Amino acid sequence: MLNLILLAAALAFSGGEELPVDRQATPETRALYLNLKKLSGKGVLFGQQDALAYGVGRAHPDSDYCDVRDVCGSYPAVYGWDIGNISASANVDKVHFNKIKRLIKEGYARGGIITVSWHDGNPATGGGVNDTRPSGARLLPGGDAHAELVRRLTLAGNFFRELVDESGRPIPVIFRPYHEHNGDWFWWGTKGCTEEEYRALFRFTVSFLRDSLDIHQLLYAISPDKSRMNPAALERDMLYAWPGDDCVDIFGFDNYWDVGNVANYDPSVSRTRQDTLFIESLRTLIDLAGGKNKIPALTETGCNALTEVNWYTDRILKPLRRHPDLCRIAWILVWRNAYPGHFYAPYPGHPSSQDFINFKNDELILFEDEMEPMYRL
Repeated sequence: MLNLILLAAALAFSGGEELPVDRQATPETRALYLNLKKLSGKGVLFGQQDALAYGVGRAHPDSDYCDVRDVCGSYPAVYGWDIGNISASANVDKVHFNKIKRLIKEGYARGGIITVSWHDGNPATGGGVNDTRPSGARLLPGGDAHAELVRRLTLAGNFFRELVDESGRPIPVIFRPYHEHNGDWFWWGTKGCTEEEYRALFRFTVSFLRDSLDIHQLLYAISPDKSRMNPAALERDMLYAWPGDDCVDIFGFDNYWDVGNVANYDPSVSRTRQDTLFIESLRTLIDLAGGKNKIPALTETGCNALTEVNWYTDRILKPLRRHPDLCRIAWILVWRNAYPGHFYAPYPGHPSSQDFINFKNDELILFEDEMEPMYRL
């Protein structure tokens, strides 16, 4: 009760400006929002996709593995999950939804932060997530496939509703639908939706979950992809299809491009230039988020198979250390440890393990065992 009183007092003092876009958000969700804002400049949370579901060479067992914990001794601070394939029993990564719900509840009970993406198939065509046939107009109100979008959003809402703690209180979730929308590889991207259609799709999704389904445990995140941004026009490209300040809490972006992978596409880009582009893009994100009173985050990044042994300290930690203003991002999230040849955090015995431990031990980087309580003020 005291926490609720303090939260109400804080909101009253702020004149309501520090509320998330869901003005009826649960107390724990509001506390998460405010604590992420308070964290700005003090530390950067580390996260991984599917961190609890399996590890390299350890696929989907009944007992749980976590490569991150097994290497450095702590779970990540941020857990990424996906509800793609929401109509089935298992998600797009073949993890059963019942297991995901259990692991979300366990991570939350330890104080971790939950973020959920949505690699769902194309509701308009029945095709997969990469079916980029034009679909935007068909999915919006009045379109012939709108009912199917509503059906899937209702299933997503039911999934969120089932995320409750031991006392039955809703677990806060950062929902990141329709990510990398400025790319052309997903059905909601530039081939499947016009810029205006994407804005309307995002806005409808927020409104339907919040207002129609009465779900109030969500913060909403948007995350364009760096690979489709012109370095000379970062502000313009980062705001492509911005759906409105009234339906975004977290302004992130996905950046694999400037942390080593760019060389795969343009060998002429030097390491120094990559580092410069990474710093410039983070700074632009932070400035834009600040101007809109949003929380900035590096919502996806990583080096597939960790081909650079010191990737974590060289590519991520050093720029943050040299440019303290970049530490205003709330978290960084690397992608999943799927199988040998496709992993983004070291597994036990991998040559980059010591570098990852050094990264974890830096006081700037926060894992779950170093977090302040995020769900109360």
